[in-house]
Amino acid sequence: MEIIKTTNLIKDYNLGKVKVRALDGIDLVIEAGEFVAIMGPSGSGKSTLMHIIGCLDSPSGGDYFLDGDLVSKLPRHALAGIRNRKIGFVFQSFNLLPHLSILKNVELPLMYSGSSPRTRRHKAEEILNSVGLSDRLRHKPNELSGGQRQRVAIARAIVNTPSILLADEPTGNLDSQAGGDILEIFNNLHSQGNTVIMVTHDPAVAARADRIIQIRDGLIDYGSIAG
Repeated sequence: MEIIKTTNLIKDYNLGKVKVRALDGIDLVIEAGEFVAIMGPSGSGKSTLMHIIGCLDSPSGGDYFLDGDLVSKLPRHALAGIRNRKIGFVFQSFNLLPHLSILKNVELPLMYSGSSPRTRRHKAEEILNSVGLSDRLRHKPNELSGGQRQRVAIARAIVNTPSILLADEPTGNLDSQAGGDILEIFNNLHSQGNTVIMVTHDPAVAARADRIIQIRDGLIDYGSIAG
């Protein structure tokens, strides 16, 4: 069953008087439960595609269907609701709030969804335990290693049990050991039925996925698709 479908997806940016086309007609289908890696050189459009898939941005043209619903024409407030319910994000820079404990960082998505304080705490503790951080609940992000901070980011991304997990260069700031540990968590989440979409420039990281999609000059390079 397809969970993501794009048809002739176009994204233009205006840089002064110059219009730059980041996506030039992307046709893409991702099935529920797939593990997909998106690769491409800098400026190819892969991060732009990730932002549209994650409802962080809207296309300039074409259609984007998520779970069969046309979402590319929705207003920003509606996109925000979809993000919180259906999509979890993991970024290279972690994007944790430094003044909050890791427990409170993981509770944040549950606050936005209206969960009670007791439910938030229980679920956050449970998720942090699943990524091996049950002994770090009171620590602040700057008291953790890079690998541990990325585990917190993953816990925050999955605490609302989203149907899609998006990861943008999730191992980019990590050493090989920590990066391997993070990829193992993604593999485990995939084996539990989650749809995982990961942007990476590293072929070794992309090789963990079921399918590799190459983006070049705002288009899918079908001659380079693997999987």
